[in-house]
Amino acid sequence: MDNRSKQTMQKDDSQEQKLLRAYHAIGDELISLASLPELLNKILEISKNVFQFENAIMRLVSDDGKELVLAASYGYPDPAIKRKLQMGEGIMGRVAASAAPVLIDNVTEDHDYIPGIPDARCALCVPLVARDRVIGVFNVESHQEGTFHSEDVAPLMTMAAHAAIAIENARLYERTSQLTERFRQLHQFNDRILQSTTLGIYTLDANLCITSWNKRMEKASGMTENQVLGRPLLTLFPVLAEEGFDDRLNRVLRTGKPEKLQLIHNNLQGQRRVQKRRLSPLKDGDVTTGVVIVVEDITEFKGLLDQMIQSEKLAEIGRLSSGVAHEINNPLEVISYSAQLLLREESLSDFHQELLTRIGSEVERLQALTSGLLGFSRSGSMKKSRIDVNEVLEQVLTFIGYQIQRGQHEVVRDYGEVPAIMADPNQLKQVYINLIMNAVQAMKAPGIITLTTRALPYGVEIDISDTGDGVEEAIRDKIFEPFYTTKPEGEGTGLGLYLCRKIMSDHEGSLNFESTLGEGSRFIIRLPLRTR
Repeated sequence: MDNRSKQTMQKDDSQEQKLLRAYHAIGDELISLASLPELLNKILEISKNVFQFENAIMRLVSDDGKELVLAASYGYPDPAIKRKLQMGEGIMGRVAASAAPVLIDNVTEDHDYIPGIPDARCALCVPLVARDRVIGVFNVESHQEGTFHSEDVAPLMTMAAHAAIAIENARLYERTSQLTERFRQLHQFNDRILQSTTLGIYTLDANLCITSWNKRMEKASGMTENQVLGRPLLTLFPVLAEEGFDDRLNRVLRTGKPEKLQLIHNNLQGQRRVQKRRLSPLKDGDVTTGVVIVVEDITEFKGLLDQMIQSEKLAEIGRLSSGVAHEINNPLEVISYSAQLLLREESLSDFHQELLTRIGSEVERLQALTSGLLGFSRSGSMKKSRIDVNEVLEQVLTFIGYQIQRGQHEVVRDYGEVPAIMADPNQLKQVYINLIMNAVQAMKAPGIITLTTRALPYGVEIDISDTGDGVEEAIRDKIFEPFYTTKPEGEGTGLGLYLCRKIMSDHEGSLNFESTLGEGSRFIIRLPLRTR
C-alpha cells in the first residue's frame, strides 16, 4: 500500500472518529440542554468542528409545511437570515421538497440559487429527516468552487440524520414540557376554584374512600385534607351511615345518575346543621369511577327563613287581633258602663260597692290586655306611671288567688324595700300573671311559689320561682321563641313568655331564666328606675 492510500485511510479514520464524537456530543447535548434553540446552535458548533465549515445555516419546516423558518446559523449576513423561504424556493427549498441532498460546484450557474454568504460559489445542502419526514434542511456554502465533494455528502447526511432525530426528540420533550406545565397550571387553577368556593366539595372512589377534600370541607368537618385522603368516608363519619347516606352514594355508583337531598346533620363537634347535598357521578368515559359530593350549609338561611315565617305568623296574629279586640271590648264597655251606673245607687252596701269597684278596675285591665294584643302588628304607646312593684304583685295575687289555692300551692312573699319605678302597671300585671301561672302549671303536686323583690343600684329586681320539675337543658334556649310551647295542643299558644320578654324590652328592662332539672325554675325581672 503506497503512502497516498495510507494518508487517505488515515484521513477517513480521522473523519469517522470525528463523526462518532459528533454523534456522542449531539446525544449528550440532547440530554443536558433545556431548549431547542440551544440544541440547534450546539449542533452547528459540533458540525463546524467536524467538517471545518466557515458558515452554516439550518432552517426547519413550519408547522403548516409551507415555509422554511430560520432555526440557527453562523457566518451568514442579516439579509440572508431574515429572508423568508417558501417550500420549493431556492436550493434549500428544493432540498426540503425533494428530501434529496444537493451539491453545486458553482452557484452562479444555478437559476434557483438565492444569495447567502457574499461571493458564494460552492454549496452543499442536505435534508433533516426524522421518522421518514423532512423536518428541515442543513446548508453550507464556500467562496471557492469545488470546496465540497461527493464524498462529503454521506457524512453530512449521517450527521444531519442524527441531528434531525435530536431535534425531533427535543421538540417532543418541549411539547411534553409545555403540556405538563399547562396541565400543572390547569390543575392549580381548578384547585384554586375548589379551595375558594363557599361550597364544600369532595370526591370519593368506587370504594367510598375520599380522594379530594376542599378547604370548606376542612372548616365544616374540623378535619384537614391530610387526615381524610385515602380513608373510608363512613369510617371517619359513621353518622352518615345512620342517616342512610351510604345508600345514596352506592345508588349513584350503580346507576350513574345524580342525586340530591336535604337533611339535618350533626357534625363531629355536635353542632346541628342543615345541609343540602348534591351527588354527581364521577365518570371515566361511560364508566362511573366515583362520586362528587357538593355540600351546601343552609343552617343560617333556614334560620332566616324560619324567622320570616314566624314574623308572618305574628303579622297574621296582629291582623286577627284587631277583630278579636273589637269583639271583646264591646261587651267590656257594656260591663264597665253598667258597673258605673250601679255605683250611683245610694242603697248599695260597702261590700257591693267594693265588688263593683273591682269589676271596673278589672275591666280596665282587660281592655289594656286587648290593646296589648294589637302590639303584634303595630307599635302602641305605653301608659307609664309611678308604681310600687310589691303593690302590683299583691293585686295580681288577689286576681289569680283561686288558681293558686286550687293547686294547693303555697306562696312565699319575700318583699324588700324597693323604690317606685316608672312602668305601665297593666303590662307589668300581664307579665306577673304569665310567670306565676307558668309556675302553677309547672308544679304537678302542691309546691311553693316564692316572690322576691329587692332594690338594685339602678332599679329593682323581681324573682318568681317554683319547685316544679324544671326545664331540660336542650330546650332552655327556646322557651322565649314565639309559638314554642311544651304544653299539650290546645292548652297554649307559645306566645306568653315571648310577650313577657317583649314587654320588658319595651321598658328597657330584662327577663332572664334559670332552671335546675328536678328542683324548679326561676324567672328574674330587672327594671330601671326611670325609662325614656
